[in-house]
Amino acid sequence: MDQKLEAEIVAKVLKGDRQEYALLVEKYKSPIYNLAYRMTGNREDAGDLAQETFVRAFQHLQRFDPDKFFFTWLYTISLNIIKNHLRKKREVTAEYEPGSAHLTGPAGDRENPEQLFIRHQQADVLDSCLQKLPVDLREAIILRFYAELSFEEVAAISGASLSAVKMRVYRGLERLKQLMSEFGSEHTP
Repeated sequence: MDQKLEAEIVAKVLKGDRQEYALLVEKYKSPIYNLAYRMTGNREDAGDLAQETFVRAFQHLQRFDPDKFFFTWLYTISLNIIKNHLRKKREVTAEYEPGSAHLTGPAGDRENPEQLFIRHQQADVLDSCLQKLPVDLREAIILRFYAELSFEEVAAISGASLSAVKMRVYRGLERLKQLMSEFGSEHTP
């Protein structure tokens, strides 16, 4: 779905065709849920926050600038909701659910059960360490690598400068490397 088509859908919704909004929800429900999950580490919260994102976006649809990407606008709304949620809970790191971080789909056909188990363990460690990052670094890493956004898109969504986003990603990766190294040394027999 391109920017022009999304702007047309928004225009139809604003003219009263509310059913069209379902197309946008369908397109972005997984990325928004994954963003919320990666930021909170909690499935229930992620579902609630994703739903709240779409409700809030619908309520404020008239504020959307059709010359911009809908997805950038939606991600910004979602990040604000998530940050408020984290602030309300007064915790920088959320409860982590081991084994539940694998939201990207099934493994390749060639993976044997042992390889699959190892890959899932590694993903659990990575996600556990990700939850230990400060919110701004976690946000930058998630948007850049999990949502696969460009640095420019991350800057637009987060409201930070391009250089600040690059620094957050760099610092986040360095901190993740450190945390994963510490995790490995703690769990080596």
